[in-house]
Amino acid sequence: MARTRRTPPSLIPAGTGSGVAAHSPALNAGRRSRELDALAARTEPVDLLVIGGGVTGAGVALDAASRGLSVVLAEAHDLAFGTSRWSSKLVHGGLRYLATGDIAVARESAVERHLLMTRVAPHLVRSLPQLLPFVPAVSAKQRVFGSLGMGMGDGLRMLARTPGDVLAHPRRIGRDEALRLAPALRRDGLKGGVLSHDGQLVDDARLVVALARTAAAYGATVLTRMRVSNADADGATLDDATGGGSVRVHARVVVNAAGVWAGELDPGIRMRPSRGTHLVLDAAALGHPTAALTVPHPGSISRFVFALPQQLGRVVVGLTDEDAPGPVPDVPVPQDSEIDFLLRTVSTALERSLGRDDVLGAFAGLRPLIDTGGDGSTADISRRHHVAVSDAGLLNVLGGKLTTYRAMARDAVDLACRHAGLADPGCRTASLGLVGALGSAVPVDGSRPAAVARTELPVSLAARFGAEASAVLDVARCADPAELIAPGLDVTRAEIEFAVLAEGALDADDVLDRRTRIGLVAADRQLAHAAVAEIVDEALAQQSR
Repeated sequence: MARTRRTPPSLIPAGTGSGVAAHSPALNAGRRSRELDALAARTEPVDLLVIGGGVTGAGVALDAASRGLSVVLAEAHDLAFGTSRWSSKLVHGGLRYLATGDIAVARESAVERHLLMTRVAPHLVRSLPQLLPFVPAVSAKQRVFGSLGMGMGDGLRMLARTPGDVLAHPRRIGRDEALRLAPALRRDGLKGGVLSHDGQLVDDARLVVALARTAAAYGATVLTRMRVSNADADGATLDDATGGGSVRVHARVVVNAAGVWAGELDPGIRMRPSRGTHLVLDAAALGHPTAALTVPHPGSISRFVFALPQQLGRVVVGLTDEDAPGPVPDVPVPQDSEIDFLLRTVSTALERSLGRDDVLGAFAGLRPLIDTGGDGSTADISRRHHVAVSDAGLLNVLGGKLTTYRAMARDAVDLACRHAGLADPGCRTASLGLVGALGSAVPVDGSRPAAVARTELPVSLAARFGAEASAVLDVARCADPAELIAPGLDVTRAEIEFAVLAEGALDADDVLDRRTRIGLVAADRQLAHAAVAEIVDEALAQQSR
């Protein structure tokens, strides 16, 4: 029998309907300290203890908290510390999975992309043109199958009911338009190409932070720097890595959302991570493209290397899919062979071949794939997610991919409610805008409603913060808040302070590597580090007063 629960009064402010966020979305050191004290004094079990602060864990925390359940999220490092920050930052429509016959995943991907672009996080996702160039290195077979694939992708878009003004139909373009979109294309033999569109996040780590902050606005306790030990069906011990001691958290359901580290919590889990490597280039090396290049692997009709325009004047080239056995590192390292492969493949479409001197940075992420016992390539392992209660009593949510995090979270919380007998009002996240989305139920600063960003705001600031962009500057106390943190980096000083006061950053590394992504390029990190550290220290001092 379901345990009778009522929605906490704090989630139903006067004059509003149920499900409206009433807590502040601000995550910071002061809130962390207060919530740790409250957790230590708590005598009742929480409904859900979520282990893992990536996109899956943050998505589960939001889904559960928005249903009125009590939630604690524990992350050993920082939000988006693991796989979630190492993606291509694409919100895929599922074409790759349609090509492999995985129709269910393809359809789910298209639907989740639609929700992200139209309701959940339209401020963080934009339509990205993707160009399959008809250069001599792209065979006639690759052109035909690539064009057919883009048409099938458009069918998925229509199936998900995504409007054409959100994602345009694919079309054939000529040589001049192809060069306008991607000026670095090889000119000799260029016959135009096919242009399609997909979704692109301004940043994957920003999505995770927005999910965690929105969950906090619905009452979830979000704790970073908390290592988990002795996890079982009744709870886990949280060890404060900042020196604050330990606390045993009792929970009705313990959710293992630790990604590639899931097997360390539940020995019954067998993961088979695969490594995806990306290169970071200066956009100038490719003529400041406005479309992504889609270059087929040599001889393949289904696998591609992408050159993706990014924030901060960069282009990211990726990605690989290589088996990564052995112990899971905190930060995976790209292999030389992968770097050479990516440079060699993308160069087949370019006027000038790229070399190691063009690489400003490189990163690799491990996909949390479930070991199915086969001997084939990791590229052939299904991207379907797995949600089940294990023999150890943990509710494991594994596999999947960034685009479908919301569906994974929904299935996990649905199962949690059934397993523990929790009253369940049903999933609400399909229509719940994240903090920063216009029309979101989440207040910008805990009291004010979201407002349209001021027209004079920097484009990059609006792209990263949406309706919160004005508040980032309005609440700043640092000197010269609208000034850039360093020459050539379009990140304002106010954003650094906001990362500490509202986004849960606890040190300069959190800001450089996950809130701004400046750290993807070592030279940029060095250029900005001193100024970032100074603002972070000042903001942390504010929290201790």
